[in-house]
Amino acid sequence: MGQLGLRRAADVGIAGDLVRLEMMVRFGHYITESSEHNAEYTPWFIKSQRPDLIDHFHIPLDEYPLRCQRQIAGWERQRAELLGDESGITHSCSSEFGAGIMQAMESDEPFRIAGNVMNTGLITNLPKKACVEVPCLVDRNGVQPCFVGDLPEQCAALNRSNINPQILTVEALLSGRKDLVYQAALLDPHTSAELAIDDTIALCDELFAAHGDWLPRLR
Repeated sequence: MGQLGLRRAADVGIAGDLVRLEMMVRFGHYITESSEHNAEYTPWFIKSQRPDLIDHFHIPLDEYPLRCQRQIAGWERQRAELLGDESGITHSCSSEFGAGIMQAMESDEPFRIAGNVMNTGLITNLPKKACVEVPCLVDRNGVQPCFVGDLPEQCAALNRSNINPQILTVEALLSGRKDLVYQAALLDPHTSAELAIDDTIALCDELFAAHGDWLPRLR
């Protein structure tokens, strides 16, 4: 596809997918995660020494704060509706899976989802401690994940680069060990591509100081 293909993609109105498309070009498979999150999870797109990449790949750094503003405005409108004239209130299922899962379990009518479950040998080249998204069947027996097997090695490697610090973060919270938080940050692909070891530790300490009241006690 190359850079020409990426620029043409931008011309037809999918500029927000340029990170996804670049990942597809380089790794041979389409990545389902959004471009803004892919840019955060990998070391190549948000670089302090390469601010030009933000515009080049149309990375929406302010997308999430703007989304939160829209959500808050929506909740305010919903509150006003609920406290106002009840005759106009309606309800329907959203695109989320929660209602469908409950209906399938109560009615025994099969429902298919892509579900997040523990990796009990479902994806064979990812760690067992990982939470993975796989096809799942839902009925009266509950959520039943389907076997996937090996991912292409380059895709598994991408996943493992983020799974490793995630597992350490969970272990830190369960054990109360602060050193595991430092180690998780040191292994984070984006952080480690930008910061030296001492800078990463200092960043963690600043975050502990700012958010410590919301965190479990770590020692």
